[in-house]
Amino acid sequence: MSYVLGIDGGGSKTVCVLMDDSCQVLGRGEAGPSNYQSIGIEATLQSIQSAIHNAVEVTIIKNPVNIEAICLGLAGVGRAADIEVVKGLVQELQNNKSLPINWALQPANIVICNDALIALVGGIGQPVGIVVAAGTGSIVFGRNHQGHTKRVGGWGYIVGDEGSAYKIAVSGMNAALKYYDGREISTTLVEAFKQHLDLENIEDLIELIYRREWGVKQIAALAPIVDLAAASGDIVANTIIDDAVKELVKATSTIIDAIFNSDSVLEVVTTGSVWLGRCKIHERFVASLVNKFPKVNVIFPRDEPAYGAGLLALQTTQN
Repeated sequence: MSYVLGIDGGGSKTVCVLMDDSCQVLGRGEAGPSNYQSIGIEATLQSIQSAIHNAVEVTIIKNPVNIEAICLGLAGVGRAADIEVVKGLVQELQNNKSLPINWALQPANIVICNDALIALVGGIGQPVGIVVAAGTGSIVFGRNHQGHTKRVGGWGYIVGDEGSAYKIAVSGMNAALKYYDGREISTTLVEAFKQHLDLENIEDLIELIYRREWGVKQIAALAPIVDLAAASGDIVANTIIDDAVKELVKATSTIIDAIFNSDSVLEVVTTGSVWLGRCKIHERFVASLVNKFPKVNVIFPRDEPAYGAGLLALQTTQN
């Protein structure tokens, strides 16, 4: 019997699932990051190999496992040049004799795509709908029944990522410093940042952000400060959250207008840490979007992105 592999490769970890033709997951493995644009080709290959090995190792199937199809949904893979790079990685996987796998791959059974597509498929259970991802960064991606796709956002923290944890955190710090300057109305964010970061003065943010060269993830991790302030009724914090909601609703609406009918019965899956906040950002998003598109059903993920990758791989064996 042959099986398929679904791989979710991101900037923090790589997840691989081993799946049979009934969509049952028989093994699951994790490894390090696999965004080749940030860590390089060799490190990416090592992570993917490790995740596959870990998934196959825990299965009760007798080794070696016959693999008929594979889907790799990787962060940062969107251009033709990226796909060619990943094709090379797949060839390297097949040449690796240490993996307990019999490869039976044909070109049609190799799916290479961005991580937004597998998040959509895993979250909804089929490759039709919209995924609104709002974590450290943000991206909105949709696919209709005709196979047409549309992406909005995902341009990175410098020129994009509206509605992300990073942008919420930066807006919160900006508002706190404006109030400290006397340029903004009263906000509890000054004291909130001071307490959370153990600062004597809000000016000490400069030392953390610039002199210690905080990265995107460290800054994005401050978004819950804004969330808690908003949940406590802070006007400035709530304005920041409302602005994030507006951006995510606008991005989702753009996709609906582009590839769906405005009166379509449609599922929208929301993924990422931003949606788990205590200020009811998810409820605000749902209310605003459904007000514009009454037949839209907003859900949390039914399954993980790696499972979505497995479904896409399995689909190639059934055509």
